[in-house]
Formats: sequence, C-alpha cells, structure tokens
Amino acid sequence: MPATSRFPVAPYLFACLLGLMALFGLWFGIGQPVELADAATPTHKLQCASYTPFDMDQSPFDQPIKLRPERMDADLAILAKRFECLRTYSVTGLEDLPNMARKHGLKLIVGAWVSRNSADTAIEIAGLVKVANAHPDVIQAVIVGNEALLRKEVTPQQLVTLIEQVKAQIKQPVTYADVWEFWLKHPQIAPTVDFITIHLLPYWEDNPAGIETALHEVAEVRRTFGSAYAPKDILIGETGWPSEGRQRETAVPSLVNQAKFIRGFVAMAEQNGWRYNLIEAFDQPWKRASEGAVGGYWGLYDASREDKSILAGPVSNLPHWPAWLALSLGLFASTLLLAGRPRSPRAALLLPLLAALGAACIGLFSELMLVTSRYVGEWLWASSLIALNLLVLAHAALLLSQQQDWRVRSLHWLHARGALWLGLSGFAGAVMMLALVVDARYRSFPSAALILPAVVYLCRPVGGYRREIALLALLIGAGIALQLYQETLSNLQAVGWAMTSALLVAALWRSLRLKQRTAKSSGAWRPH
Repeated sequence: MPATSRFPVAPYLFACLLGLMALFGLWFGIGQPVELADAATPTHKLQCASYTPFDMDQSPFDQPIKLRPERMDADLAILAKRFECLRTYSVTGLEDLPNMARKHGLKLIVGAWVSRNSADTAIEIAGLVKVANAHPDVIQAVIVGNEALLRKEVTPQQLVTLIEQVKAQIKQPVTYADVWEFWLKHPQIAPTVDFITIHLLPYWEDNPAGIETALHEVAEVRRTFGSAYAPKDILIGETGWPSEGRQRETAVPSLVNQAKFIRGFVAMAEQNGWRYNLIEAFDQPWKRASEGAVGGYWGLYDASREDKSILAGPVSNLPHWPAWLALSLGLFASTLLLAGRPRSPRAALLLPLLAALGAACIGLFSELMLVTSRYVGEWLWASSLIALNLLVLAHAALLLSQQQDWRVRSLHWLHARGALWLGLSGFAGAVMMLALVVDARYRSFPSAALILPAVVYLCRPVGGYRREIALLALLIGAGIALQLYQETLSNLQAVGWAMTSALLVAALWRSLRLKQRTAKSSGAWRPH
C-alpha cells in the first residue's frame, strides 16, 4: 500500500490513549492492594510456623551444609514478633537453635528427619534425643519423621519402632507428621504417638480446593480427626497456601489468596481452639527444583526476609507493579518510535494497540520468568522467548510503518524474516505444549510468551517452511485437548494456554495456506 500523504493524527492518538489505558489497567488491576482483617497484631502472636534456616542461596542438598548462625539469630528476631513457637524438620546443624530460641522468647517443636538411609536416620534420632533432654524448657514436643510414609522411605513398623525408641528416652510428647490421608492408610501409627500431627494443604490435594472452599475442607478434615481420635489431641502440623506458581484446577496461587487463606484459617483455628503450625516462615527457593515455581513460595516472608503482608495489612499480588508499568510504557514508546509514521489510517489504529499488547505480554512473561526460572537452562530458554517477542514486536511495527521510511530500509533483515520468527514461535509452542502434556504437575502456563506472535502472524500471515509449519501446527493442535483434559476446564490458566495455542495454530495454518496459494499461482505447488 502506498504511503499516505497525510498523517492520521486523530485515530493514532485515540489508539495511543487506548493502549496507555490498557497498560495502566493491567498492572494496576494486578497490583491493587486488598484490605483484609489482620491475623497478627503487635499484641496478638500466632501459635507456630515452620522454620528452615537456609538463606536464599542455600539448600539442604548442599554438602557440606554451612548454616549461618547470624542468619538464624536474625530470623528468630523477626519471627519472635509474630509467633510463640517454631517447628523444625531436622536437628543437623541446628544444635544451637534452642539457645537462640530461648534468647528470643520462642518455644520449639523439633523434628528428626527420617529417611530410607538408616545410618542418617540413626544420627538424627540420637541428635533429637540429645537436644530434647538438654533443653526441656524450650522444646515443647518432638516429631519423629516428616511425610516418610508418603515418600515410601520407611515402613509403618519401622516408624513405630523409631517413635517408641524416642519416647523411652525423653519426657516431651512425641508425634509423627504426615498428610492426613496417610494416618487413615496406616492406623497402626496413631496408638504409638502422644498426639497426631496432620498436614492439610488444600492446594496439593488430589482434588485441589479453590480459595473459596479451601477453609471449609480444612475444617471438615480437622473435625473428622478430632472425633475419630478423641481424646488424643490433634496438631495441624502444616497448612498454608502458595503465593506464586501454576493453577491446579480451581486452586490459584497468589499473594492475595495466600493472605485470605492464612488469615481465615487463623481466625477459624483460634475460634475452635485448634493447635496449628503454619507453613512456612520464609520462602525457600531451593524447593523449586523439585516442586516447580510453587514450591519456593509458601513463606509468610520472602527469601530476602521481607514481609509479604500475608499476616497483616493491605496485600497486593504485585507490590512493585509501578516498576512493571514503567517497563511496559518504555516498550510501548520504543515500539512507536521504531515504527515512525503509520502507513495508513488502519495502521494508525493497529500500531499503538499492537505495541500495547507486546509491551504487556513481554512484561507479564518477564515477571513469570523471575518467578519460575530455576537454573541456567530455564533462564536461557525464557530469555530467548523474550528476545523472540521483541523481534516479533519490532517486525509488527515495521509492517505497519511507511515502506519508504529509513527504519524499514535499515532493518530489512528483520523485516524479511517474518517466516523465521513465526517458525521459532511455533517451535517454542510445540516444546512447551509437549512439556505441559507429558510433565505438567510443576510447570507454569507460559501463555504470555506466545500471544503476541500468534496475533501478529494471524493478522499478517507469512509464507515459508511449509513442512515444518505443518508439523508444528499438528503438534500444538493435538496437545490442546490433551492438556485441557488433564487440567479440567475449571483451570482458567490452562484454558488461557489452550486459547493461546489455538491462536498460534491458526496463525501457522494461515501462513501455510498462504504458501500453498503462492505456490499454486506460480505453478510450482503440487499436492503430496
């Protein structure tokens, strides 16, 4: 289309205004603070929270484990303002923790880590007995094993033997901790313990509960156990909600949902006189390696020990949303500058809207990358997808700019490789679809990474790579129904990924049809 002689100012400014409003609405909508009733106040401390002493760059898999006493002391100073006691999961490296707890006025429920390695377990049991006898004023109870039956690392009889061994040597109450279903599967454990410790995590249930029903399900299980095992006491040894990660059916991780669950649970527990322990004190980034992004974000404080506002005060799903808005506005403005004068009144409308879409998608996926990326390979993959989106956004800007403009001439290499950008987008979509079909449990939905390429090349198909494009479209299209079946239609993140994938398949198909029509018109195309 020839360049217009007159710049369509009114449509362009109108579209720019719409784009700016959309970007502001997006980030403000995500980050808007929500007011909830406080769970903890300066005059009201909560019962207990799980504590692991690892800094944000540490994990229990580091050998040898080098815990930092100064970090633990600072952690306890923070937690003593909100809690009366802490629960630990091992005694290795925590021998001085009771002295620190005493200093800060905290009590402890100390755990021994029970595993399939009998030698390591014996060391943990010996350490548990020693520390319990040395600090009876601080250690209220001990836990012999955490979810060892769930992990199938010991038999019920082995566990009973360990519990009886510890009970014979200490004066504190002794228990075992596991997901509530495993107490029902192994009833022989209950008579051995002084009280029962159950884990209630609605997000991880086989049928995950959404935030609207999660507290009701927790209450039902707690009442069932209270009736079935009376007069033996029940400790809810773990309950909580993740602040980041993938949706499971109707269970959506977010900071607001975490605050809703924790504050609602505390109110319910204290009203009913339940004993409880919240999971967990601080985010543990190392857990992402085995549980995906969601594993690292169960903390009431983040890994840097900053308050996430889960217990008190207004809470926001994206506290730093102004920074993300600024990034999006910078991308929006840069796209418009790159494009220059639109080539037509229609382009004047489309250009700012595509610029806003690209800025939003790149911002959203960048935020997701910071949450989900665990190791170098994932950082490189996510960074490559961001780079691809930047190239697609620049290509879209050039498609809508005046053809004789210097930008198009100087960036001819970018303008001429639309088929490559589409092919790479299809390849990325096929890889991620395969991963979500074959190994979905711990993977987040990367919809924001492919919305822009799908929309751009659906509106403006590009020819090239016919066989490859057909294969990619087939792979992505075949996975849509499979992943929806696995996730169910109640998972809106999965539905969003399915819609994005469908748009990408449509873009690939349109480009394939364009190539076929071009080949037919030249007489070179032959059906196979």
